[in-house]
Amino acid sequence: MTDLTDSFKVADITTSLAATSSNVCDPRSAPRSVEKSSTAEKLALSNPAFWYSGGFICLFVLLALFDSELLASLVNTGFSWSVNVFGPYWQVLLLLTFLISLALAAGRTGNVILGGIAKPEMGTFRWMAIIFCTLLAGGGVFWAAAEPIAHFVSPPPLYGASGDIQQVAVNALSQSFMHWGFLAWAIVGSLTAIVVMHLHYDKGLPLKPRILLYPVLGERALKGHTGALIDACCIIGVAAGTIGPIGFLGLQVSYALNALFEIPDGFTTQLIIILFAIALYTLSALSGLNRGMQTLSRYNVILASALMLYILIFGPTNFIINGYIQGVGSLLNNFIPMATFRGDESWLSGWTVFFWGWFVGYSPMMAIFIARISRGRSLRQLISTTSIIAPLVTCFWFTVVGGSGLAFEIANPGSVSGAFEGFNLPGALLAVTSQLPFPTVISILFLVLTTIFIVTTGDSMTYTISVVISGETEPNAMIRIFWGVMMGVTALILISLGSGGISALQSFIIITAVPVSIILLPSLWNAPQIAMQMAKDQGL
Repeated sequence: MTDLTDSFKVADITTSLAATSSNVCDPRSAPRSVEKSSTAEKLALSNPAFWYSGGFICLFVLLALFDSELLASLVNTGFSWSVNVFGPYWQVLLLLTFLISLALAAGRTGNVILGGIAKPEMGTFRWMAIIFCTLLAGGGVFWAAAEPIAHFVSPPPLYGASGDIQQVAVNALSQSFMHWGFLAWAIVGSLTAIVVMHLHYDKGLPLKPRILLYPVLGERALKGHTGALIDACCIIGVAAGTIGPIGFLGLQVSYALNALFEIPDGFTTQLIIILFAIALYTLSALSGLNRGMQTLSRYNVILASALMLYILIFGPTNFIINGYIQGVGSLLNNFIPMATFRGDESWLSGWTVFFWGWFVGYSPMMAIFIARISRGRSLRQLISTTSIIAPLVTCFWFTVVGGSGLAFEIANPGSVSGAFEGFNLPGALLAVTSQLPFPTVISILFLVLTTIFIVTTGDSMTYTISVVISGETEPNAMIRIFWGVMMGVTALILISLGSGGISALQSFIIITAVPVSIILLPSLWNAPQIAMQMAKDQGL
């Protein structure tokens, strides 16, 4: 293993390597790339990572089209192996990532300024809005309504059944908070982001997932097929994790439109919804970080805040406030037992380990995205926002939406659980909104909110994949359009196959987390070493 300090000593050697990439330490000061003439150059077809990742996704889709039974068999076998073998490792990885990041933020390393500039490039509200909308998208609305009622109907094994129905509701919220709270946010935006920001902005390495293994492999991680395979694993993981929500958006919004307006719930409706989403997030990605993405995120945060305030005023206010306080208290009281629970592997594979695999798949690419928008932030700002503030806000959102559903269910048994039966996520949301004043208007606003959440994720991940493939901090329009459309079309193909296509992808997402989780491991010790060295260099 290459010693981290020794690796940094060869930074001068790698300067020539970094110079050959169009990535530079300061994207703002970089000269514009020479105009590329051919389509092959615009799509970065010479990058092996393009062929590894694109080829693998195409192979998955072709197998789904021509032999869905074989695909299902392979994916189910891979899923079972992944959760059984790597599930315990993922639980430890997420827990250690969170604890180490808190230690770095609390110590003198918290004052370290990341990104090589003294002042943030982006305003705090816009910065936080983009982070919230990008990372919350997969569970922002439908899971917030569905997961609490799922744990209420079938209590988590750690808590078990209880004769106190109020306590059952608190336990359900607490378990939901575990899955969408501190550990989930920490793995996608803390230690890996620190490593990426230092190696890219301070050492001049390319803005690609491969640099996460640079302290271990040295220049081998940057060159040839080794680096390309590292990038491809991370691209496949985040592409699968983005294609899934795009497909779910089509299915769930189509269901909701049928329930609200009797619009046929079929592939045609789903096609229109997904094509609309593709157009939105591709256009937003083309407009750049400072326009489309910031605008979408800002208005989505405003809409989400308005809906929270509305439900707080006109919904079960006391239950929401009490549920949040008790739910967070229960989470903190049972934090380590919940994080390390191994008593029911079947339950874990459907809940905790499943979510951990999904978030792990996002982590390297999300670290690149966060590194791109967080220049000039202190380490403490980064960790406190991604690992503390954002999780607490997410938990409150889950309490407002899902907690309202629990309150309605307690007052009128079956009013939410009946709609949720069969794991109907949009059914649970509509059952909640239908019991609020002006139910149709509120339901429509929630559908708009969901769409923008997914569009923001599609936008950010289209941009990030394009950065990694092209090696440019501002990729050309063609490569952004290609990856944006490719992910959307893949989602369309899979939902056209029925529930089996999306189910296969959902399980496949967990399989992709296996190699990605290995790439994340060195950050547990590299991030602290980097933070301490930066603190020393900055005279802290």
